[in-house]
Amino acid sequence: MSVNGDKTNGGPEGTDPAISARGLVRKFGNFTAVNDVSFTVARGEIFGFLGPNGSGKTTVIKMLTGLLPLSGGDASVEGLNVRTDAERVRERIGYMSQNFSLYPDLSVKENLTFYGRVYGLSPDRLKKRMDDVIQMNGLEPYLDRLGAQLSGGWKQRLALGCAMLHEPKLLFLDEPTAGIDPVARRQLWDLLFELSGHGITFFVTTHYMDEAERCSHVAYIYYAKLIADGTPNSLRELPDVTPQGTIRVEITTPEVTRALKIARQIRGIRSATIFGQSIHALIDDHFNLDDLREQLQKQGITVAEIRPLAPSLEDVFVELTRKNQNNHSEAARA
Repeated sequence: MSVNGDKTNGGPEGTDPAISARGLVRKFGNFTAVNDVSFTVARGEIFGFLGPNGSGKTTVIKMLTGLLPLSGGDASVEGLNVRTDAERVRERIGYMSQNFSLYPDLSVKENLTFYGRVYGLSPDRLKKRMDDVIQMNGLEPYLDRLGAQLSGGWKQRLALGCAMLHEPKLLFLDEPTAGIDPVARRQLWDLLFELSGHGITFFVTTHYMDEAERCSHVAYIYYAKLIADGTPNSLRELPDVTPQGTIRVEITTPEVTRALKIARQIRGIRSATIFGQSIHALIDDHFNLDDLREQLQKQGITVAEIRPLAPSLEDVFVELTRKNQNNHSEAARA
């Protein structure tokens, strides 16, 4: 069963959405990789698409880009039907795959030139677009460097630049920051924000919760089915995330590992996990925080602070995943 927050159903009033997916289904023989998935992506937003490995994220992208035929449902991308206009859809979008897919034995400049010609850009337009992309992505110091010699972050900037050459208004980025360092990740996201400000729509898959927090709209797919869809704030407010009769608290302690083991044995604590130098716990709302502190201290745990805490997106996805795991187990036993 899907759990939905407040959806963003389009851009400015009277504007068609960049993506509209309605009941998407994709089967490989008897295996259903995508099952009745529906969502809408407004123009100019950064849409984060999350889920465990093997849940169908990349399959959905390939369906929306016309690379995989739909087994069921319908979708439109940039106003075009992906079933009947797949080639025209691909002309209007940019796609950046999980792995570096450019030519490692070509220089940065040669890669840009090659892909510009693949997109059919005239010499004059190609020169202008290369100048724009080089400046926007900060590639000028590396123009003569081979693709194989670039660091992970600069490889991703080059891949993004090649995907932008034909001026698409919609870019699909499949785990664009996987395997790159935190500084390069932040720099790449700063670039995405800048481009989004110019009206470009991004469909981004990621496993990083801090990146999900930066998206204006997120959806979570769990083994073929969409179980959450909405703004980050609306998802934090879902009843399943903080069930009635519970509150979330942060327990700050220098002994988080030992404290976690003890906390999980205390009556009234429903779940607990480590976040840095603290524990995030879901507890019964009648649980007195002073009593909780006392119980931990009796076990030799130094408690610096216990305070109420708003759920993070990681809390959202952990709780929704746990609920769906339980539903699947109950269905299997029935």
